[in-house]
Amino acid sequence: MKIIEYLFRKVIPLFLGALLFFSFVIVIVDLMMNLWNYISNGVPVLKIIRIMLLYTPKAVWYSTPMAILFAVSYALSDLYANNELVAIFASGISLFKFTLPLLIFSFLLSFGLFFFDDNLVVPTYSKKVTEQEELLNKSKSLNQDKIVIISENGNVVYKADFYDNEATRLFTLYVIVRNKDNSFNSIIRADSATWNSDSGHWVLSGATQYKKTEDKKIISMPVEPVLVERLTEPPETFQNNVISVEGVSSKEAKVFIEHLQRAGLPYGEPLSLYYKKFSFPFILFIVVFLSIGLSGKTRKNVMLLSLASCVTAAVLFYVTQMLTMLLAKFDYISPFMGAWFPVFMFVIIAILLLRYART
Repeated sequence: MKIIEYLFRKVIPLFLGALLFFSFVIVIVDLMMNLWNYISNGVPVLKIIRIMLLYTPKAVWYSTPMAILFAVSYALSDLYANNELVAIFASGISLFKFTLPLLIFSFLLSFGLFFFDDNLVVPTYSKKVTEQEELLNKSKSLNQDKIVIISENGNVVYKADFYDNEATRLFTLYVIVRNKDNSFNSIIRADSATWNSDSGHWVLSGATQYKKTEDKKIISMPVEPVLVERLTEPPETFQNNVISVEGVSSKEAKVFIEHLQRAGLPYGEPLSLYYKKFSFPFILFIVVFLSIGLSGKTRKNVMLLSLASCVTAAVLFYVTQMLTMLLAKFDYISPFMGAWFPVFMFVIIAILLLRYART
């Protein structure tokens, strides 16, 4: 237990210091990139500070993989350089057994990073972007005109002239309804439709249903209640807003992907981004595994080489994931493999490095 305690006393302060440093740098870079816009728009200092605070969780999220990689890589390399691991190996403790607590810690920290992102980073970053756009006069309306929305795998198609987001209301609405066997059912024309959150469907105003009879004549009639109950596409779908799966919580991303599936629209790329939300946090486990395998390669320039290995390993992982996500986008590989293949690959590389590490 004393060895484990000593190991964490070496790693944790380095990790927290590096996390603070990297996060500070990222926040300052974001400030410098927008400083001229703040000045030209006369944004008060307190508002700027608030935006920086809202951006801090995102900066911490970005910095955590680099910080843990640097901390573990530097601490182990320093132990090698000072011959402290020689005594540990001489006592019969292998490198894997000695560093196993770090691997367990990084594995648990990966789960923590996912929940941190889903519950804190996503909402605070969304607020940051919204408030920043308002202060810089870049905010856009969620109202939209000339809308066409496909639902129920193409069996319900909405066409509206305008959507009012504040009133959650559609104007001059046409709805084409098909049966489950894809045969034509009806066309509904309504002056307007208002979303009823209690019933979970659109309430039509000035509506008429046009239906084909058995002798193939078109008749007009009041809208059948059974058809109204099928008008359940949520108002968020009609907003003038392109949803980014990476910018919403996993729950919201799942709802968005289910909408794409219902509409029969391509969903490979959003689904791969959804899986990436779960796979990316495991970069913490991977970089710790890699740093264990890479440590002890030299006894000189420990700080410089730790930083170099830190940057190189992170860049290689990011580039690999970019390539696999691109392949998933164009359906060369599955969305699951697009997000998780880099994790599997780098775990194997880390195992090989550990196998041939100096002990």
